[in-house]
Amino acid sequence: MPNPIIMPKFGQMTEESAIVEWRKKEGERVAKGDVLFTVETDKSVMEAESFFDGVLLKIVVPPGVNVPVQSVVGWIGEPGEAIPETPPPPRPAAKPATATAVAGAAAAARAPVAETPTVIVPAAVTAQTPSAPARFRISPRARRLARECGIDPTKITGSGPGGRITERDVRAYLMAHDYDRLRITPAAKALAIREGIDVLSLRKDGERVTVADVERAIAEKPKPLSRMRQVIAQRLLQSKLTQPHFYVTVSVDMTELIAYRNGLKASGLPYTITDFISMAVVRTLQEFPTVNSSTDGKTVRWYSHVNLGLAVSIEGGLVVPVIHQAEMLTLREICDRSKQLAEKARAGKLTPDEMSGGTFTISNMGMLNVENFAAIINPGEGGILAVASTQKQPVVRDDQIVIRQMMKMTLSVDHRLVDGALAAQFLNSIKQKLEDLDLWKTMT
Repeated sequence: MPNPIIMPKFGQMTEESAIVEWRKKEGERVAKGDVLFTVETDKSVMEAESFFDGVLLKIVVPPGVNVPVQSVVGWIGEPGEAIPETPPPPRPAAKPATATAVAGAAAAARAPVAETPTVIVPAAVTAQTPSAPARFRISPRARRLARECGIDPTKITGSGPGGRITERDVRAYLMAHDYDRLRITPAAKALAIREGIDVLSLRKDGERVTVADVERAIAEKPKPLSRMRQVIAQRLLQSKLTQPHFYVTVSVDMTELIAYRNGLKASGLPYTITDFISMAVVRTLQEFPTVNSSTDGKTVRWYSHVNLGLAVSIEGGLVVPVIHQAEMLTLREICDRSKQLAEKARAGKLTPDEMSGGTFTISNMGMLNVENFAAIINPGEGGILAVASTQKQPVVRDDQIVIRQMMKMTLSVDHRLVDGALAAQFLNSIKQKLEDLDLWKTMT
C-alpha cells in the first residue's frame, strides 16, 4: 500500500508551509533519507526527507501552494499500486485575535530593521472589528463586456438587485469615461487585457497609448510581498503598535579596541568587533536583568538566560539567529557560534529553534556606513541595540582636539518596562566595557 508524504511541521508555531521545489519527479525511485522537496517556512528554506523506500507515485501539492502542516503532499509506493484519493487539505482553524497575537509574539521569525515613522491608528479604528467586505456581484454579460474592453469592473456602481453590475452599467461607465475616444494601439490593448491592466488608467492626453505604456503599467502593478517580507511587516507593525519605544544614544570611543582587534587578527585570531559588542551586551544584560525581560503591560516575564539575537541581512530580508545561553560562553565561543549561525543564515539552513527564543537583539549596520539609526524591538523582547558605523571624528581629550574612531549605539527599549534612567545606565555600562582594553586582554 502506498505511503503518504506529509508536509512537515518546522517549528512549534508553524501553521502552514509552501513547497519551493520538488527534488524528485513522479515515477522516480526514492530511497529512505533522500530529499524529496524543499519547504519555505516563515524565514528559511528547509529540506524534507523521505521516510520510505519506493517510487514517487504522485505529487499532490505543486510548488508555490501554501498548505497546512501534516497535509498529504504526495505518495510513495511501488509501481502499479493504487493511489488513495487525497481529500483537499484542511485549512488551519481560525484563532481568536488574542491567540493570534500571542502566537505572533512567539513566532520564530525575528527581523529588526532601521526605524520607520510611527504608524498612528486612531482609537476608534483599533477598537472596532473590521466587517466583512461587501460581496462583488456582476452579471456574466457585464463581466464579459468589461473583460473585452479591458476595464476594471470593481470601479463600476451596480444598479441591479443587491448592487449587481449589469451590462447596462458597464456601457454607461464606458460612455461616461469616453471609452470610444481612447487612443490605444491594438497590440497595447491586447497586452493590457491579457495582463489585467485597466486600459482607462493608461489614457494620455492627445497621445496614443503604446505597448511601452502598458509594459510600464505592468511593472508598476502591485505584487504580493514575499512570505518573508509579510512576516517582517506583521511583526514590526505589531511591535510598533503594542510596545511604546524609547531611545537612548551614546558615542563609544573604539580607537583602542579596534587597534587591539587588528592585532589579534594579524596573529590569526578571528575576532570581529561584533564579537566584542556581543560579549559586552551579554555581561551588561546580566547586570540589568530588567532589560533582559519582556512585558505584556500587565505582567513581567524574567528570563533566566541571555539568548542573544544577531540580525543578519540575507536576500529578501533579515533573519535573527539566536545564541542561546550566551552568558555561559567565552568570547571565543561567542565568536565561533556567531560565525556558524551567520553562515547558516545566508545559506538558508537555519532551523526554527535557531531563530526563536531570543531575549535581546543586536542589529549591527557598522559595515554599511551609517552614522546612526534606531531599530524596532522584536515582539517578545524588551530591547534591541542598534550599532552604527565607526567613523573618525574630532573629539576633545584633555582639552585637546584629537581624531578618534567613534561609534554610535542606540538602545530601543519598551518604555512600559524600562525608564530613561535605567536605559542610560545600561547603555553607558556597555560603553564602559567597550572602552576598557584591560577587560578584553583578560578574555583573549
